[in-house]
Amino acid sequence: MDIPFISTDFINKQTDFSTLINAMRRGFGNKDIIIPMRHHHDFPNGEGNSDSTLLLMPAWNPGQDAGVKVVTVSPDNDRFNMPSIQGSYIYLDAEKGSVKAILEAKSLTAKRTAAASALASSFLSRPDSKSLLMIGTGALSSNLIMAHAAVRPINTVYVWGRDLSNAQQVCCHLKEATFECLAISDYSEVIGKVDIISCATLSKVPLVFGKELQTGQHIDLVGAYRKDMREADDAAITKASVFVDTFQGGLKESGDILIPLTSGILDEKDVLADLFQMCSVNKPFRKSSKEITLFKSVGHAIEDLIAANYYYDKFINAYDYISKYIKQKEV
Repeated sequence: MDIPFISTDFINKQTDFSTLINAMRRGFGNKDIIIPMRHHHDFPNGEGNSDSTLLLMPAWNPGQDAGVKVVTVSPDNDRFNMPSIQGSYIYLDAEKGSVKAILEAKSLTAKRTAAASALASSFLSRPDSKSLLMIGTGALSSNLIMAHAAVRPINTVYVWGRDLSNAQQVCCHLKEATFECLAISDYSEVIGKVDIISCATLSKVPLVFGKELQTGQHIDLVGAYRKDMREADDAAITKASVFVDTFQGGLKESGDILIPLTSGILDEKDVLADLFQMCSVNKPFRKSSKEITLFKSVGHAIEDLIAANYYYDKFINAYDYISKYIKQKEV
């Protein structure tokens, strides 16, 4: 078989967030996986108003599998009617060095990011969380909603975007879901009432304000991937118990954590745990039902490797099934 290309369509159709989240849980608990610091390079982008970013994210599980994601993030791509995130994932045999598959990285990233947020929510949000506010209407939004609903009994979802029609499209996409999805024009009316707030935007200014938060909420910050971007203000950070996907990137790459650290609003010791610790230590991380928890995700190469393995196994199983079926028909 030639090197397979695992497409967006395959990834979308083969995603079951419950099993993907469990794969993430096992992966973050695997101490054998090696993850170097990712390469992060900003560069000017012609006539665009914003710099583009090149990300190289390698990881390997010695003797088993390895991979590297090559991604560009171009915030001004709406000028070309293109998604801001473009890229591919090269999935390798760690022992032989051979390429096992190439995966479309945009959908891979969306699924693994949503799964990581839901994994954190399984530790940090209240088990009885029933309502969710989704701030942002990009490719991540519907994935985050479905992933959170896989770990909590969500029955009502509110979606906000700067363009109401985009929020309506997200809800239309989720019309077959088991929960009610409502597009809203003003999220300030519901932000203090929901159990979980998920935010996935390219905003450079805060959208989640501490003064609006209420006891017991869980905040999931997924966007604002650069040092000059923020989705939550200082009051939200100081009001909450703070967690990150990894200390390696979470303390350095996003303004949501880096800016408060630099200004002294937050100390490194105030960041209580990352997903490696959550998945390795058998203890509760939410202290009470009234605690406000905040999880900041910047993405990590281990998530890509876990997801690549997840979809590769599904692809090979499907390929084997189809091959056997064709041979049986020929006989």
